[in-house]
Amino acid sequence: MPRQPRRRTPLRAVVTALVLGVVGLAPIASAPSAVAGRDHHPPAHPPSQGPVDLGPRTIVFDDSMPVAEIQAKADEIYAQQVDAEMSSERWALLFRPGTYGTDAEPLQIKVGYYTEVAGLGASPSDTVVNGKVEVYNRCLTDGPTTPYCVALNNFWRSLSNLTIQVNGAGQDGCRTTANFWATSQAASLRRVDIRGGDLSLMDYCTAGPQFASGGYLADSRAGTVINGSQQQWLTRNSEVGAWSNGVWNQVFAGTTGAPSEASFPTETYTTLDRTPLSREKPFLYVDQAGAWRVRVPDARTDSVGPDWTTGRAAGRDLPLSAFHVASPEQSAKEIAKALARGKNLLLTPGVYDVDRSLVIRRSDTVVLGLGHATLTATRGATPVVVDSHARGVVVAGVTIDAGTGLSRNLMRIEGGRGHGHGHWRKGRTTTPSTTLNDVYFRVGGPHVGKVDTALVVDADDVLIDHIWVWRADHGVEGFTAGVAGDTDRWNTNTGRVGVVVDGDRVRATGLFVEHFQQDNTVWNGEDGHVVLYQNELPYDPPSQADWTQPDGTLGWPGYRVTDRVTRHQLFGGGVYVFNRNDPSITTENGFEVPERDGVRLHHVMTVNLDAGSIEHVVNGVGDRVDSTRSGTPSFVVDYPAVG
Repeated sequence: MPRQPRRRTPLRAVVTALVLGVVGLAPIASAPSAVAGRDHHPPAHPPSQGPVDLGPRTIVFDDSMPVAEIQAKADEIYAQQVDAEMSSERWALLFRPGTYGTDAEPLQIKVGYYTEVAGLGASPSDTVVNGKVEVYNRCLTDGPTTPYCVALNNFWRSLSNLTIQVNGAGQDGCRTTANFWATSQAASLRRVDIRGGDLSLMDYCTAGPQFASGGYLADSRAGTVINGSQQQWLTRNSEVGAWSNGVWNQVFAGTTGAPSEASFPTETYTTLDRTPLSREKPFLYVDQAGAWRVRVPDARTDSVGPDWTTGRAAGRDLPLSAFHVASPEQSAKEIAKALARGKNLLLTPGVYDVDRSLVIRRSDTVVLGLGHATLTATRGATPVVVDSHARGVVVAGVTIDAGTGLSRNLMRIEGGRGHGHGHWRKGRTTTPSTTLNDVYFRVGGPHVGKVDTALVVDADDVLIDHIWVWRADHGVEGFTAGVAGDTDRWNTNTGRVGVVVDGDRVRATGLFVEHFQQDNTVWNGEDGHVVLYQNELPYDPPSQADWTQPDGTLGWPGYRVTDRVTRHQLFGGGVYVFNRNDPSITTENGFEVPERDGVRLHHVMTVNLDAGSIEHVVNGVGDRVDSTRSGTPSFVVDYPAVG
């Protein structure tokens, strides 16, 4: 299986292939209710409460339904969503505890855009799919070849809280022994148990370059994992039997069976034996009495492995009655009032227009999105604000989109220095002031977007656990293709800064930030700790003049730690360049940090994707990358150098 550098469509990036020697659809018919199938196939043990209305785009299956019926519905949704990258459809496919599929008739689900597949058990072992839940390369018609089949734009989908007994019966021979999850950003795997076959993070069976650019695996267990062409990947608090291959930043934290980092960068592994601080994503489940609940796991410190393999992990259960179950038809005013009344928030699948801030003021509030629920700013609103007095807040499974009016921020976590809580100490489990799990920010794509700074973290002790902050490099904003369209995008689809961190002791596991017009990430707080950072500089500056700082420095770094910081750590980071409007544009440094012993970067790199250049990796250290060495990274093992 070839391992190759990042390659996107002409709307994303087109780079030179480098072999590194490793292995309008019709609308769906009227959607069933949230308890689809139960009217005709009642479960053996009916729930103790009545049907729960989770919206027309939430499908709940039970194992009394015929496999063929479940397969047909999953196939119908996939047919609509497979190419629906910029659509407004959102789906959640939820499976009650039980076993789905048989050896002779496996259930084989393919997952398209904006689709969540999840089990509804208290443990992943409660829901078993005898078959597969997969993502394959998407075949495009506008690539350098026709068809052009890659996973580089396979965003916005998820799989969680179930067991897959890999069964490829009836598939072609290439696919029979692995469950394929060929994705890139915003496509998490959480609380999954892969048995009886491999987990492949690339699609090596579809003809094409097989590029992929993910991704995130947490709180899971698998045998052999085929990483293949995945350019960057974070595996956190998991168990793996074996790991095959790696391209650039392959990072592991608290993972049993993770490969050694001793030979970096010959083998591009970065391995932390333990995860200093983690908090797993809340999840919806149905208990043994049939009641619907949301499980909110506690935080863990210095942790190793999944939290469910040795018994039920510590946490709390919230009844669904503690939530305002929101629908896209509701106004932001109505949803904000529910938060003000002390309700948690469950966002059913869909796109919500948000013309005023949803302010979280109550401590321990949970905001959980189903099916990639999306909040779109209107009238220049900041859709989500966490008040400085709120503690223990969790926001999970939500996408926040910029609107056509300029927003100051898309999310702001207020607090400032000294306002945080849960100050982390070794050996003690404390609660982060706010936790973000699978929260995605988008500026442009399905429509023009405008924001000044997408995410501002002003509070102390915040935990960021897998976010993607994306100023869109392609979409359907109405621009013409090619250089002129890119220039229009630079002036119209605007996002100055991606993430600003002002709080102290902010920790991030999986921080992906791309394409902003000045700084992508700015870190001002003390004791920041980041495990995997991935960045692409903007593709579309019209000229070097547009990509030069006021003091004359060429370009902005992809990751900046400001001079006031005395303590900061980053483990595994990459900054990529593809200046398609003007390939002569250069950037001075991929990373810029203060020259202090307490500020340390471990395993960082830059790479050229066939246009533009970066002179150095960090602070004048590291080789230049340009189109003469497209796809070949420049690595710095440690900065400052050790020894």
